[in-house]
Amino acid sequence: MTDAERLTRLEERYAHVQRHQAQQDKAMLELSDAVAKLSKEIAQLRGQVTGGGNEAGELPDERPPHY
Repeated sequence: MTDAERLTRLEERYAHVQRHQAQQDKAMLELSDAVAKLSKEIAQLRGQVTGGGNEAGELPDERPPHY
């Protein structure tokens, strides 16, 4: 194998690694966005469960429906 052939093979491998890295970066960005969206949804649902932001997580003081 000549030096020129060897250099060409190394350049091809390097190009493949660069493309693979770009794909991984894109996937990581998409996952990061999805995690941020889910975190916001979880925070919103926790707020709904705790009665809209009561600090102690207590249920609101409401009259029972049979009164």
